[in-house]
Amino acid sequence: QVQLVESGGGLVQAGGSLRLSCTASGRIFSSYTTGWFRQAPGKEREFVAALSWSGGSSYYQDSVKGRFTISRDNAKNTVYLQMNSLKPKDTAVYYCAAESLVWDTVVVTTRHNFGSWGQGTQVTVSS
Repeated sequence: QVQLVESGGGLVQAGGSLRLSCTASGRIFSSYTTGWFRQAPGKEREFVAALSWSGGSSYYQDSVKGRFTISRDNAKNTVYLQMNSLKPKDTAVYYCAAESLVWDTVVVTTRHNFGSWGQGTQVTVSS
């Protein structure tokens, strides 16, 4: 497992942007698939985006396609989630996750397959 720490959340108006960062400890992070999940009050934690260890493959939840971009800098042990055109329904606690996974869209969208999680960062979008 790796230790993950998220940052970059906050309060933003609808239509605005935020960039979340997730920094990992451990040199094996560069070989891990990474993902972002979110959990709104009273709801299950849901998949948002995932990125392969090389950065060559990515996958997004339909509702964020074209608005969110996941990227990583393995030299900095950091994965990012750039969120543009934010909507009130994007309000949630956002979590990053990492695991050594074979790239498969069913596998990487299932939260139970990830063994390392950050503490979460709150994103609030006002209307």
